[in-house]
Amino acid sequence: MISASHEILYQHLQQFAQLPEADMQLANEFWHVRKMPKHDYFNFQNSVCRQVGFVLKGLFRVYYIDPKTELEHNLYFIPEHMFLTSLKGLLTKTACPYLIEALEDAELLVIDREDLQRLYPRSHSWERFGRILAEQYFLFNQMRSESLLTQTAEERYVDLIESQPDILNRVSLGHISSYLGIKGPSLSRIRAQVARK
Repeated sequence: MISASHEILYQHLQQFAQLPEADMQLANEFWHVRKMPKHDYFNFQNSVCRQVGFVLKGLFRVYYIDPKTELEHNLYFIPEHMFLTSLKGLLTKTACPYLIEALEDAELLVIDREDLQRLYPRSHSWERFGRILAEQYFLFNQMRSESLLTQTAEERYVDLIESQPDILNRVSLGHISSYLGIKGPSLSRIRAQVARK
């Protein structure tokens, strides 16, 4: 008998990587619940990320602290039913320059890197999961880089609220300003302009 949490994970694994039931059973013992209070860290700056998490409850931010200015720069917000990791650290076993913080009390199902590596030779479906996870994070990075280069702050704001409609109720305006790459007063102006349209 699998838990309700594992059932949610399995549904998303089927959608994400078309994992059949037998392959999900292979990994059943490897996924564990991890509860995190608000402001706890899934991954610290300059540490090696050793897990992949599936967010059951809560919201995370991935951010970077500039060592010269000590300013925080938000890169992503990761909500429920998404996979969470630092891909570079996971793949290379090297330290990651980013921090991953819970913005709300959170609950995840996590799998350790070593267990995931054990699954790859046992199942083509789990190999496919690893490939799709890497592709997804590559696309996140590509789209984020392109948005900073080619979009205005207003366009980035509109994209954010369209992709995550409840984000304004869950994240401080300071964090959203950091994500958009602007100062607080500019965000107030952008929100007013968007509201008038």
